Amino acid sequence: MPHFTMEYSANLDGRVDFTALCQEIHATIMETGLFELGAVRVRAIRCESYAVADLLAENAFIDMSFRVGVGRSKGERKTTGDAIFATVTEYLAPLFETPHFALTLEIREIDPDLSWKKNAIHPRLRAASA
Repeated sequence: MPHFTMEYSANLDGRVDFTALCQEIHATIMETGLFELGAVRVRAIRCESYAVADLLAENAFIDMSFRVGVGRSKGERKTTGDAIFATVTEYLAPLFETPHFALTLEIREIDPDLSWKKNAIHPRLRAASA
């Protein structure tokens, strides 16, 4: 269960192709070899209302959160975070040329006793790879 979510300020519309960015992040997650394809979710959520730093209209953000199930070491989570952050930083390089953009990433481990799942995608993908 790796779920990657980006919340972004609406003023990035037209400046970032979030569909392409989601696909880049997905590829980076899969390249780690730590996660099963049928479990990976990457999504971007537009934030219409926000207040950033000194409230200039040009200020923009992307806040990334990656929730993973137990079973990966802290080192593996760190390596994954480094890879994702590098991918996103490179993709968004033009935004860092302005003094109005902030990017964050946090990885959280999910408590298995407090997480419920039902996934019909796993059986299909497992059968296809068998």
